[in-house]
Amino acid sequence: MSFCVVGAGFSGAVIARHLAERGHKVTLLDERPHIGGNCYTERDAETGVMVHRYGPHIFHTADQRVWDYVRRFGTFHPYINRVKAVSEGHVYSLPVNLLTINQFFGTVMGPKEAREFIETKADRSITEPRSFEEQALSMIGPELYRAFFYGYTRKQWGLEPTELPASILRRLPLRFNYDDNYFSHPYQGMPEEGCTAIIRNILDVDGISIRTSCSFENIEEDFTHIFYTGPIDRYFKFRLGRLGYRTLDFERFTDDGDHQGTAVINYCDEQVPFTRISEHKHFAPWEQHKFSKTVCFREYSRLAEQEDVPYYPIRQVNEKRMLDSYIELARQQKGVSFLGRLGTYRYLDMDVTISEALMACDKIDSALQISPSELPAFFIDPQ
Repeated sequence: MSFCVVGAGFSGAVIARHLAERGHKVTLLDERPHIGGNCYTERDAETGVMVHRYGPHIFHTADQRVWDYVRRFGTFHPYINRVKAVSEGHVYSLPVNLLTINQFFGTVMGPKEAREFIETKADRSITEPRSFEEQALSMIGPELYRAFFYGYTRKQWGLEPTELPASILRRLPLRFNYDDNYFSHPYQGMPEEGCTAIIRNILDVDGISIRTSCSFENIEEDFTHIFYTGPIDRYFKFRLGRLGYRTLDFERFTDDGDHQGTAVINYCDEQVPFTRISEHKHFAPWEQHKFSKTVCFREYSRLAEQEDVPYYPIRQVNEKRMLDSYIELARQQKGVSFLGRLGTYRYLDMDVTISEALMACDKIDSALQISPSELPAFFIDPQ
């Protein structure tokens, strides 16, 4: 059987390898001139630093299966993401932890005192937060919300926090100790040679034909089945309208030595036009000593237009009807399955993307034992 996989990010790579290992012919397409999707990494030509071309991607997971899988294809170094934030002329520690609370309020509280203090700030009348703003007010109160989340969120999403789902903020922890690890997962690390090398090694198996700089719309061959990880609305030529995405613009600059002393600094004030600055040599501390210059990127978020790379599905409430219609349209298709962040129009971290692709592989095997027609439109319910 011959299969087509559209998109050479983690979702597409995992699916393509699985099919090839079972003796099938796989054509893997990506319209960019490289594999790796938004996780693409490369050496900066001027400085030699490994850069995350489409923004920082830090691997973290609690899924043992995913952690074991990625380490088959490259060496991972331990890495803890320690984010700093600039708000109203001061530098703070994120996520909000005991240091942040004491810094911001000028206090010297212990864990119990800080917890009781935040209880007095939080709006406990909000028992079931429906929006990002309600989630923040019920969790940390108005002062910390305004300082660290309101302006940053408006820049990042281009919407009032009242228009965004509470789930966006639920992903971030609130800690009453001095733990400034941005993530809570037990497995965290950076691939020694970057994410592109991991994906290249996943695809290093007989049976996969890779075509870059190739759009799915230009393919005329017939395939047994298509695994599509591109935007779901694009697959249907936007016949029901365009779903909303945010995209990113990057302003590159270099400096001698060390520019900001850490990998990521968020700029929370709304009047600062960019959301954060990333200094990429700090993502690989084991090789910092090699470089006399450093490379940084200011990151600007805006609404994706027709020719832009889509990064973050917005999933506004008023888009739900359109999304549901696209999902129903997809379920009616024969010979195509939709996967990944764009194919299911959900915000997914790398580990979740890989986990869902591996679960799809499990279902692919059982379906193909019967007939390719048994392959579903969605392996994970996108609703």
